[in-house]
Amino acid sequence: MLKSILLLSAFALLTTADTVTVAVDTAASEIAWKAYKVTGNHTGTISIKEGQLEFTDTLLTGGSFTIDMPTIAVTDLSGDSKGRLEGHLKSDDFFGVENHPEATFVITNVVSRGLPGDYRITGDLTIKEHTKSIRFNTKVTETDGFYTAEADLTLDRTDFDVRYGSGSFIENLGDKTIYDEFELAVTLVTKQ
Repeated sequence: MLKSILLLSAFALLTTADTVTVAVDTAASEIAWKAYKVTGNHTGTISIKEGQLEFTDTLLTGGSFTIDMPTIAVTDLSGDSKGRLEGHLKSDDFFGVENHPEATFVITNVVSRGLPGDYRITGDLTIKEHTKSIRFNTKVTETDGFYTAEADLTLDRTDFDVRYGSGSFIENLGDKTIYDEFELAVTLVTKQ
């Protein structure tokens, strides 16, 4: 009996995994976006307000981050055109940043894709108080104690009640149609 208890205790000690939570470096992290319309596209960035990633024995196991919606910026225009589009994106026609200054993403499941640092993430994205479960692939690398997580994903803005210029809800827009899907390239870099 004593041997069994000692064996179980030793096994428990050997299989105990250390989970660490690492803060995201908001100055080094970024979200790049690209949205399409009939006549072309626009690109820009949005800042990360705060975030964290969780690792168990160097494997990604969870995390979350908050997007600072008032920082939405346009990178393909300049001058008055840039200011007008940024103002419109911040307005209630799009993201309504005055009433919805933050968007959040919380990881709900992480599955290894079989290669080191290669994961399939499931999580809840909340924009304008509308939450949708999304899935995407991500690559996590570690260099000198810093982790970098990178992911490209495509979202449907109408899932978050962003319907301005959507041909799915408004008829006869012609060349004023803005496509529902937009792309995000997320880069999260941790603090050491």
